[in-house]
Amino acid sequence: MIKKILIANRGEIALRILRACKEMGIASVAVHSSVDRDLMHVRLADESVCIGGNLPAESYLNIPAIIAAAEVTNSEGIHPGYGFLAENANFAEQVERSGFTFIGPTPNVIRLMGNKVSAIEAMRKAGVPTVPGSDGPLTNNQDRSRAIARKIGYPVIIKAASGGGGRGMRVVHEESELISSIAVTQAEAKGAFGDDTVYLEKFLGRPRHVEVQVIADEHGNAVHLGDRDCSLQRRHQKIIEEAPAPNINEAARQKVFDACVNACKDIGYRGVGTFEFLYQDGEYFFIEMNTRIQVEHPVTEMITGINLVKEQIRVASGLPLAFAQSDIMFKGHAIECRINAENPDTFIPSPGTVTHFHAPGGMGVRVDSHLYSGYKVPPFYDSLIAKLICHSEDRTAALNRVKNALEEMIILGINSNIPLHQRLARDKGFRDIEFNIHYLEKLLAN
Repeated sequence: MIKKILIANRGEIALRILRACKEMGIASVAVHSSVDRDLMHVRLADESVCIGGNLPAESYLNIPAIIAAAEVTNSEGIHPGYGFLAENANFAEQVERSGFTFIGPTPNVIRLMGNKVSAIEAMRKAGVPTVPGSDGPLTNNQDRSRAIARKIGYPVIIKAASGGGGRGMRVVHEESELISSIAVTQAEAKGAFGDDTVYLEKFLGRPRHVEVQVIADEHGNAVHLGDRDCSLQRRHQKIIEEAPAPNINEAARQKVFDACVNACKDIGYRGVGTFEFLYQDGEYFFIEMNTRIQVEHPVTEMITGINLVKEQIRVASGLPLAFAQSDIMFKGHAIECRINAENPDTFIPSPGTVTHFHAPGGMGVRVDSHLYSGYKVPPFYDSLIAKLICHSEDRTAALNRVKNALEEMIILGINSNIPLHQRLARDKGFRDIEFNIHYLEKLLAN
């Protein structure tokens, strides 16, 4: 077992990793930017190292500084959390070349799944259902691009191969818009990701976002831990997630579970990962794989009782999975609300001092947060400040528990999107599962 872990992240996920380390008797090292010296996990870690200035490029994206911190503290493993360098194959490679254990997949697998074109090709070979598309990158041959789009049928969507977070995508409704849209998307991709490779897919008009959680070890064992629905999104950023995904065709669900497990074995996957799908009319269509722990992992933990961060560390240490597929039992329903430091109406970020913080409690209520009264939310990073997770015997009971917990939750001194979550907890369309990935933005527009 790894005996000392450097946590290469901040905020709630860093605290989440720290708690797992403490439970496992593993020493912890917190690295932080100069503005983050008062983060909760920095206060609680066995050691802490300031690795640079306030901007991410000066600290949490500073690979030499992170590896140097691991060296001076004699760390054995580096946990990247999510965001920042979590899916950076170059970082994983440098970590391992420097003699440390990267707590995640191998660099080659991160690279394979980080490029959406190669990821789709690998999934197609493994039997995972994919969206009809260009079967590879678009070239400068305009006639070929037009022919592909005609065969698929409009509308189509152009996507950056290295894109993510909703960036590098453009929907095309008519052939007259196709060539100019490809050029614009290529230019955006080059500017944002340093890679102008784009591909083309059928645009699904009313899908839900359903994802499958997996974990695999280096000994050829792989299992799934069920699915999640993450359809309530704004600007392609998830707001609410739940597990299991409601109202799913059971035969299709089991088929895609098996395909995801087989794909893990095919590509030699190690660690936790998430296969993301669009789900429409009873069919799944693969869109990407996240080769890291997800923000929404707690809902899976609540319905399975499995600590995903602990399992990440066990697998990275070279141990086989502690359970087989038949050992995993799913119980009840869980819902997560992402609480952000932002104006609930304009969504403008709201950094500042938290003058008072009160977390809700009670049976089936969990809060993952680094907040405390007097903490200053800096303006340099993502606005996520807490996750409220509620679990109960069924979806209706879980929603009612969410509604009650939101009424108890108090964050003063800054704005938060708690009012938005309170609205959604009462929303008839959400409660009746009459939603897709466009539902929340339409609701806000109206």
